[in-house]
Amino acid sequence: MTTRETLERLWEIVEPLAADQGLEVVDIELRHEGRAGRVLRVYLDRVEKQDESEAPGLDELSRVSRELSDLLDVYDVVEGAYTLEMSSPGVNRPLRKPEHFARFVGQRVRVQTEEMIGGRRKFSGPLHGAAGDGVVVLQDGHEVFIPFGLIVKANVEYEWASP
Repeated sequence: MTTRETLERLWEIVEPLAADQGLEVVDIELRHEGRAGRVLRVYLDRVEKQDESEAPGLDELSRVSRELSDLLDVYDVVEGAYTLEMSSPGVNRPLRKPEHFARFVGQRVRVQTEEMIGGRRKFSGPLHGAAGDGVVVLQDGHEVFIPFGLIVKANVEYEWASP
């Protein structure tokens, strides 16, 4: 199974498990990290939040981790040894799905594309829209349309308040 297929299968397993706990899957990473070997990292967030600082608690993450570990042992999705880590996404939350982008319209984002758009592959600015088949980012005073299919990496850029 390729890494892409493994990640797709992991999403299929983790999403219902997280949803049962009132959480959503923000991202899943499977990578080799030096001496630590392979690491399977699952980022979870609350579906319903009063504000963006209300991250999942350690008890919730631990509960999902135990249940996921059991399921992964049964389905043997990840070949070989790995370390399972659960985390909340943090303030610079990754954006993976169209609904993730739609939730953060109006906020500052950073987007990296697979191919050049207007002579560049990296964009940073306010997210002006997210609908249909892509997003619109305000870059250097111009709106740039970025198709979802070209997005390699994207995240919210938390703006810290000035003192």
